[in-house]
Amino acid sequence: MSYQFGKRSWRQRVLPWFAGFDGPLAFAVFMLACAGMLTMYSSGWDHGTRFEDHGRNMVIAATIMFVVAQVPPQRLMALAVPLYVLGVTLLIAVAVFGVTKKGAKRWLNVGVTIQPSEILKIAMPLMLAWWFQKREGQLRPLDFAVAGTLLAVPVALIIKQPDLGTALLILAAGMSVIFFAGMSWKLVVPPVVIGLIGVVLIVVFEPSLCADGVRWPVLHDYQQQRICTLLDPTRDPLGKGFHIIQGMIAIGNGGLFGMGFMQGTQTHLEFIPERTTDFIFAAFSEEFGLMGTVLLICAFVFLILRGLTIALEAPTLFSRLLAGSVTMIFFTYAFVNMGMVSGIVPVVGVPLPFISYGGTAMVTLGLALGILMSIANSKRLVQS
Repeated sequence: MSYQFGKRSWRQRVLPWFAGFDGPLAFAVFMLACAGMLTMYSSGWDHGTRFEDHGRNMVIAATIMFVVAQVPPQRLMALAVPLYVLGVTLLIAVAVFGVTKKGAKRWLNVGVTIQPSEILKIAMPLMLAWWFQKREGQLRPLDFAVAGTLLAVPVALIIKQPDLGTALLILAAGMSVIFFAGMSWKLVVPPVVIGLIGVVLIVVFEPSLCADGVRWPVLHDYQQQRICTLLDPTRDPLGKGFHIIQGMIAIGNGGLFGMGFMQGTQTHLEFIPERTTDFIFAAFSEEFGLMGTVLLICAFVFLILRGLTIALEAPTLFSRLLAGSVTMIFFTYAFVNMGMVSGIVPVVGVPLPFISYGGTAMVTLGLALGILMSIANSKRLVQS
């Protein structure tokens, strides 16, 4: 009888593993994942096993999320410095003897080909959150300068590869940590104002700035062309402007309620380039229309608001900074991807979270979600 009294059912043994999962966050991700699978089935109809592979990548990401969610934030904090040092070391190795593909040196062959810059998407916010946690209560301007240097080193190495999209994501993640740590608005406003003035000047003087033979300082030629193409896609409608033009046509085709699942003409007649990866938002908008797009955006907004709520309620400075930064990764991914497809930001290689095809990006998203789940769980443990 005593044995029967002490024996636990399988449900009693398994449920504690899921007790720390944040329900609203999991619901938002589930809805986005469903939208991703539907869109991939339609847009990837002639891409072999892309639908099956996308499902496999989601399962891998969910497994990573589940494992990381069980790790307390204190142990994540212990990984900050080693992971950052490893990431920067691998980036230096890429610069010295990396693998070059399509004119970019972004990969490293270590038996298998890896892209070390992906490590920094998580290592960077971990490192900066660790740095500010160690100096909690005694922050000085010098501490923010050191944080800026820690951020600038990997970003500069990634820009040199060149990989503007990944550099932008890491810069946004790092800057969000620095901002949430208490950086003064006096330091934030001037760069924003200068940036806005620069945008206005580029728009006003676009014909002369984008004329043949004119080269801008600092930017690579392809980066300059992307900005000029954004301002006037019709400059090269069958070349550099083709992506933006076809994406906007597909979004316009969707109208209010969309053309229907598997009915998108731009998608199925193969006018949309990269329709399963960077431009999958155009395929989604064409088939599900404005109403579907609004629901998709609402799901992302809910995910971001829930992440920021977890950050606000986190018990330690490290957890708050890390949760806030990880949440901003989702915002940057979604905003930049939708913006480039809609023609409001330059085309860069940034996928749409849970919708676009890509194993590496899905692993990063799984890690980010696991971190948010871990921090949400730590809040409940402290309250109890």
